[in-house]
Amino acid sequence: MTNHSRRLAIKNLVAGTAAVGTAGMLSSFTSTSDNQQTLKGKINHSVCRWCFGSVPLEEFAAAVKKMGIYAIDLVGPKDWPTLQKHGIFSSMCNGAEINLVDGFNDPQFHATLVKNYTEMIPLVAKAGYKNLICFSGNARGKDAETGWNNSVAGLKQIIGLAEKHNVTLVMELLNSKIDHKDYQCDKTSWGVELAKRVGSENFKLLYDIYHMQIDEGDVIRTIRDNHQYITHYHTAGVPGRHEIDEKQELNYPAIMQAIVDTGFKGYVAQEFIPSSKVNEEKLAALQKAIQICDI
Repeated sequence: MTNHSRRLAIKNLVAGTAAVGTAGMLSSFTSTSDNQQTLKGKINHSVCRWCFGSVPLEEFAAAVKKMGIYAIDLVGPKDWPTLQKHGIFSSMCNGAEINLVDGFNDPQFHATLVKNYTEMIPLVAKAGYKNLICFSGNARGKDAETGWNNSVAGLKQIIGLAEKHNVTLVMELLNSKIDHKDYQCDKTSWGVELAKRVGSENFKLLYDIYHMQIDEGDVIRTIRDNHQYITHYHTAGVPGRHEIDEKQELNYPAIMQAIVDTGFKGYVAQEFIPSSKVNEEKLAALQKAIQICDI
């Protein structure tokens, strides 16, 4: 299928729901008796909290549940009770990291990181959750080998605890071309090599489709070749990191099918930044994104 055809197909799909608000029904959804929507079940959908931070969490949890979404990404312990109240799973926990630039690839941060993760891992497990995010940090002149060695040295100090509690440490792949200059884990190959060296099923990668399209492209082939090291996915439109609609270059239905074909059972979380400043329109954009990805 040509780029023009893909764009046209997605455009036609989205156009049919252009007038739907957050309380409306999308044609691919089936309403249940309590007015919640039922998705097809091939993709476990989630959404990143920070992208919709202007919507109070109570309202956000209720809204996503009505859309048929039962998980929210990047939520820390203080907000877990709110998610639990609404029957929402914390699909990617956070709160142990220092930030995005000071990570496991630099020994000067190991003491703080080991302390943070040693405290957080049991909390994640006690709450019944599985994934805890982590970051390589910026290279700051370190070559790949040094970054790998340092990261392994730091991660090895906590991976046993993660294994004991059945928690997976998940390092996110971020682009260093546009959004996160100098971030070291900016290619799938770098993250995969780190995973091999750590050598634990409790260390995996978060493949951010938006970020990896920018830094390396070849998304579907990369997913197929490396899926055994990937435990989570994020989405967003390229370029711009906005809605995954006809205005961007990625064919998300095809990418979702490739993910399903690998036998993936984890979560795919929407992480686009809504173009609108209006909360109702932001939620409507999320609902459309879920429809596009719900193959």
